[in-house]
Amino acid sequence: MDRPRTALVTGTAAGLGRAIAAALAREGYDLALTDLRTDMLKNTLAHSDIAKRKAVPIALDLRSQDSIAAALAKAAAELGALDLLVNNAGRALLKPVVDVADAEWDDVIDINLKGAFFLSQQFGRHCIAHGRPGVIVSMASTHGMTGIAGRSVYGISKAGLIQMTRMLAIEWADKSIRVNAIAPTTVMTESRQQLLSDPKAREAALSRIPTRRFATPEEIAAAVVYLASPGAASVTGHTLTVDGGLTAV
Repeated sequence: MDRPRTALVTGTAAGLGRAIAAALAREGYDLALTDLRTDMLKNTLAHSDIAKRKAVPIALDLRSQDSIAAALAKAAAELGALDLLVNNAGRALLKPVVDVADAEWDDVIDINLKGAFFLSQQFGRHCIAHGRPGVIVSMASTHGMTGIAGRSVYGISKAGLIQMTRMLAIEWADKSIRVNAIAPTTVMTESRQQLLSDPKAREAALSRIPTRRFATPEEIAAAVVYLASPGAASVTGHTLTVDGGLTAV
């Protein structure tokens, strides 16, 4: 019998990360569920779909090289060879350029870009060492493709993630490691529902989206499943927009 497919997913304590983990569990993946907030992973582990698979909670601080190496090593020790990495964890910052502090810049870039790069590096090393193909899917954003006020550092980090996707895809193509990204519009997670509870803020966000609707976590998770699937075997170096036409304007 073939062994189960395996995935390491970052930022799985809630929201989009939990939805991605659940979708992968339904596809038959065993999971390494990582987050800095390990106390919240119990809710993810209890999800009805995830509970049917082997799921290992792992503490991960993307700002720490030691934590990154330890998380990958533990995931491989618990699950065996890893097939998929989903770089989902991220840090947002809503602040005018003139008010951004040095520490805030470092925090966003270290988590969204530097951490994703070095975790991808560890995953690539793992696949190459085992002589196995692999897939990386990173969560970018339409903010990395279009301009918007107040989100400069976040947008810069996501633009870097999109370029990282291209670079890694080219470098690892001959190793059968596919690297792609997803750029969603606003995803209606629990935390985003709270932020958009004000009608004016909600209308301002909707006004930028031609379809006049926000994405759901399940829609983004479905895109991850596609990019990880054999049906996407020829897709690499690509950023898939799931944005209701926002970047088409």
